[in-house]
Amino acid sequence: MSHRPFPARRSVLRGSLAASAALTLPTALGAAPAFARSGRPKAGWGVQAGDVTRDSGLVWVRSDRPARMIVETSATESFRNPRRWHGPLLGPGTDFTGTTRLHGLPSGEQIHYRVLLADPDDPRRTGEPVTGTFRTASDKRRDGVRFVWSGDLAGQGWGINPELGGYRIYEAMAALDPDFFICSGDNIYADGPLTETVALPDGRTWRNITTEEKAKVAETLAEFRGNFRYNLLDENLRAFNARVPSIIQWDDHEVTNNWYPGEILGDTRYTEKNVDVLAARARRAFSEYFPISTLRRPDGRVYRVQHHGPLLDVFVLDMRTYRNANSPDDQPTDPQGILGREQLEWLKRELARSRAVWKVIASDMPIGLVVPDTGDGKPNIEAVAQGDPGAPLGRELQIAELLRFIKHRRITGTVWLTADVHYTSAQHYQPSRAAFTDFEPFWEFVSGPLNAGAFPANTLDGTFGPDRVFLKAPTTANVSPAGGYQFFGEVDIDGGSGELTVRLREQDGTVLFTKVLQPGMVGQ
Repeated sequence: MSHRPFPARRSVLRGSLAASAALTLPTALGAAPAFARSGRPKAGWGVQAGDVTRDSGLVWVRSDRPARMIVETSATESFRNPRRWHGPLLGPGTDFTGTTRLHGLPSGEQIHYRVLLADPDDPRRTGEPVTGTFRTASDKRRDGVRFVWSGDLAGQGWGINPELGGYRIYEAMAALDPDFFICSGDNIYADGPLTETVALPDGRTWRNITTEEKAKVAETLAEFRGNFRYNLLDENLRAFNARVPSIIQWDDHEVTNNWYPGEILGDTRYTEKNVDVLAARARRAFSEYFPISTLRRPDGRVYRVQHHGPLLDVFVLDMRTYRNANSPDDQPTDPQGILGREQLEWLKRELARSRAVWKVIASDMPIGLVVPDTGDGKPNIEAVAQGDPGAPLGRELQIAELLRFIKHRRITGTVWLTADVHYTSAQHYQPSRAAFTDFEPFWEFVSGPLNAGAFPANTLDGTFGPDRVFLKAPTTANVSPAGGYQFFGEVDIDGGSGELTVRLREQDGTVLFTKVLQPGMVGQ
């Protein structure tokens, strides 16, 4: 392989990053840092980088009080002759979070950065710097690309358990030294309160770190903010964020289970029943706690394409914001579908425009797996497939339109990555097995959860001819992370051959399944 051996690229940084992470730990793992009334600003929640390209990136931080965000970048850890970026003033309007865009960065280089928080009234008074690093995308194909993906964090009652080492999966992902991480949604479980203890089937006790905001379902802006803040209490996640930039998308649990626009909740836990109100509050907190390039556009959208050099474009979908209402999903026409018309046309346009060898479609929901929504007692469908193996119906019509477009425009190198269902699997879609045949073969890889309940496998829908080539899932529902079944995926693109290798991995990094795909093909 031409990609540099991992961990060479960042191994020299680990000691210093661990030291800086130790300096920024919250005062107690179970509580947020106190808002001090004197002294210098502190960044106890660490730093994050996101949406990194060949010459740009976003850097995020949260302060413990009003502060001016300042970012310095350097080619080395010594920070000699640093370049300085003046960021926003952090205050209560954004829950003291802020993001600074770095631009004009060198391609294919390791960028060291540190964030300083300055007293707004006295810029000379700054807090302890918090450091991080990321690598910009390379213009040189020979450098290769490696990234990881997964989703679903702190779900089904399983939060940060110090006795198990917290979110250990982030340590295993960091050990692969990826160029970036795709979180495929369910970054929080706003609808999933945590209790201090949970009795496990084998007689053991699961112990959660708890906070006030995680004691009930999130309804207010403060409660949504507290859900995002909760995950940053975990040391593994903060250390990972300081080393690996992210590409973040969202799904349902950032708001509430299986939500769709216009929904009125029947859930008695909620006093605010209007999902559109909850979603607006959740989106604001989401935009405050992640560095995402498009959220600050006038349309504030999550879907976007991230260009990562000549080998890779990542198409980040939003199957939540623009969908129609969940239903039996068997209607013969469906112009809105799960993406909405505007997003679908954007995706077709950007796929046709892409000149990257590989086009990864980061989908927050699977295509051929039947994901039901029985929350109101009706046999509704939450994802795309509805279990009818015949011609496309409902939301399948939109996916059929997209697959037909990819075939007829001879777009090569499309691969689908997703999470959502809380197990790991690989599906190959083949027209010779399908009811709808006007498409080229493609692969869909499923991973997750990061730290949530694991569930048995969903049934397949034969409309697009899926064959489940690999599966690892429990046979009982809501298996805790103490019982295993926590997964992430790795994608490694070789700079010499252009081959794309997918590895499905367990929580400790053990490889469960490997598939090598060849470049330059419309379908395989």
